[in-house]
Amino acid sequence: MGKITGFLEFERNDRDYAPVEDRVKGYREFVIPLGDEETRNQAARCMDCGVPYCHGTNRITGAPTGCPVNNQIPDWNDLVYRGEWDEAARNLHSTNNFPEVTGRICPAPCEASCTLNIDDNPVTIKTIECAIADRAIEQGLKPEIAAHKTGRKVAVVGAGPAGMACAQQLARAGHDVHVYEKHAKAGGLLRYGIPDFKMEKVHVDRRVEQMQAEGVTFHYGAHIGQNVAAETLLNDYDAVAVTGGAEAPRDLQIPGRDLKGIHFAMDFLPQQNRRVSGEAVTAEPILATGKRVVVIGGGDTGSDCIGTSIRQGAVSVTNFEIMPQPPEHENKALTWPLWPLKLRISSSHEEGATRDFAVTTVAFEGKDGHVTKLKCAEVDASFKPVPGTEFDVEADLVLLAMGFVHPVHEGLVAALGLALDPRGNVKADTVAYKTSKAKVFAAGDMRRGQSLVVWAIREGRQCAHAIDAFLMGSTSLPR
Repeated sequence: MGKITGFLEFERNDRDYAPVEDRVKGYREFVIPLGDEETRNQAARCMDCGVPYCHGTNRITGAPTGCPVNNQIPDWNDLVYRGEWDEAARNLHSTNNFPEVTGRICPAPCEASCTLNIDDNPVTIKTIECAIADRAIEQGLKPEIAAHKTGRKVAVVGAGPAGMACAQQLARAGHDVHVYEKHAKAGGLLRYGIPDFKMEKVHVDRRVEQMQAEGVTFHYGAHIGQNVAAETLLNDYDAVAVTGGAEAPRDLQIPGRDLKGIHFAMDFLPQQNRRVSGEAVTAEPILATGKRVVVIGGGDTGSDCIGTSIRQGAVSVTNFEIMPQPPEHENKALTWPLWPLKLRISSSHEEGATRDFAVTTVAFEGKDGHVTKLKCAEVDASFKPVPGTEFDVEADLVLLAMGFVHPVHEGLVAALGLALDPRGNVKADTVAYKTSKAKVFAAGDMRRGQSLVVWAIREGRQCAHAIDAFLMGSTSLPR
């Protein structure tokens, strides 16, 4: 390690945002990079810990305490400090297929588990990761073409981050990989869920081009169980990986739910992404322009709805969360190095939304069949409405961003006859990733439930490892 006292010499300095009044005028990314010299200084703050919790493993549960893909963070921090950017990129890509994605949209559990976070001053790991990836991409993404072909064919269903990571790893192992995607373009939630102001889609496009150069074939508009028979996959391929995500949204079945103007977040967000990319919007437009918007759900998806609504010209945006407001600072003695519960303010929250916690909506009211009002109340510790706390909120557009319950069972899952776990996810082994159907594997949110992009990448890589071992008897693919 070239530098282990940098945390004493350099203060934490992270990327900044463009001013609110500028960034809300469009859908471009607005994060301002640090530059090479300052990124080097920030990398110098890494302490070369004897036990690097930033990519360690919980000895009891086996789960990562920091980075789920086990990025070798102290190693590439040191390489950046030394100015060895090419080797840093090689190291980073050895564990993460899409670091430019995680460097933009991952919530960075690695920083939460950084030893310096004991003092609320963690290394800017996410920023350094993004800088390494972006610099490498500027020099040109080189395809990693397999030296030998195995003669085995694998189908991957779903071109989200889990499916793309799985497909890329399998292609690099020499298999003939075909990805089936029901939408017009690859990326899954990276393409149709994450707003462009958080991550422009050129980052997905470049990886698709790299994967195609490595031999991966993409089949778009291919919806298994609808316009492509499940039997085709079972008959034509030596193995099948299902990575279709957890797309069944959590609903709010209360009086007035059938009023117009109430939509799931994932009906709203993909439309704007399609507009930005020039892809046709075939459904009835959902727009916040000139409307009083209420977003129900305080997570990342709710935040994305807020930022999109503001850019569309909403008159006002109100955000309700049923959970109580978290503390501004976590109790380090109780939580570190695990992911802490604390109040987080996203860039979209800063752009003008009103937030309220411990609130439930008990009914919607409307006029002429369209929503005009939410009947709300504060909740107690068991999330029951507290008598006497009722209040009303006027609204023209309500967006439900309350998460996802499990994969959609109709279509792919039903057509393949896959067994489900008690939560409604596809049941698959946690090591071998095998489902109840012979030669069918599952990974990502479809297997583990709604989670982070970094977990999807990890699952895709581990699933590829399992499939390669299944097909060849052994594997050299990293997990």
